[in-house]
Amino acid sequence: MPGYAEIRLALAAPSQVAQRLEAAAPDCIHIATEGPLGILARRWCMRNGRKFTTSYHTRFPEYLSARLPVPSWPLAALLRRFHGSACGTMVSTQSLDEELSAQGYRNLMRWSRGVDAELFHPAKAQRLPFARPIFLYAGRIAVEKNLEAFLALELPGSKVIVGDGPARAALQEKYHDAHFLGARQKEALAEVYASADVFVFPSLTDTFGVVLLEALASGVPVAALPVPGPRDVIGKSSAGVLDFDLRRAALAAMSIPRDSCRKYALQFSWRESARQFFGNVLRANGMGVLREEPKAAA
Repeated sequence: MPGYAEIRLALAAPSQVAQRLEAAAPDCIHIATEGPLGILARRWCMRNGRKFTTSYHTRFPEYLSARLPVPSWPLAALLRRFHGSACGTMVSTQSLDEELSAQGYRNLMRWSRGVDAELFHPAKAQRLPFARPIFLYAGRIAVEKNLEAFLALELPGSKVIVGDGPARAALQEKYHDAHFLGARQKEALAEVYASADVFVFPSLTDTFGVVLLEALASGVPVAALPVPGPRDVIGKSSAGVLDFDLRRAALAAMSIPRDSCRKYALQFSWRESARQFFGNVLRANGMGVLREEPKAAA
């Protein structure tokens, strides 16, 4: 993607997407994102009278406005049109359901996220070479993540940033006291999570924030702003602190027991997420309800 090299776009001709769909002969079609392939898949479904479901993962209009001095409403209208043709649009939280309903979206269905609780585990903790307490952020390093709200805080110990993105170089140059570790995956990522004291999530625009679940499953309490996404995930649980004063939230989160974070995260299993997804697909396509858990949930 121009200006965002970490995001790779798959470009194809309409005939290529049509051939693959026809060869697969699917019973149901789910379009995961509104990108180039999703647009062409929707086009094929519309032309062939096929039902399809979609999911709304990202507030692209808000992201665009954060990057460029342009209004968000034209893109918002295009997204509403894209999803409006679906027989069901899956959303991750009640807040997002209410927000999209107010914008005119219909046929909304709830689909919560899940976490790999075996990979992200408190037992993965290592001794990091940074002063404690360690305040961690993991995710894309981009303007829409509002990272400066975290990096500018006066906090004891160390700020650790895991991830990469178009804003990394500028932020690393500006905030010399923060430790930028770059992108980490799987075990290497799980070790950093479990080794932190507090996970700080300054985003104002995420629709859910799977990183919150990853941190909690690692036994790490969350400090975030009380906005949709964190508000839906953390809610009134004792696993995090939501406050528009992010410094106050980060300091208060340090007193939360790690075992209570882990216990709360275990409510968000991959099995339950898969059950919701398959149930939504069947119901939206008029194929009844899911009567047993999917055997291949992964």
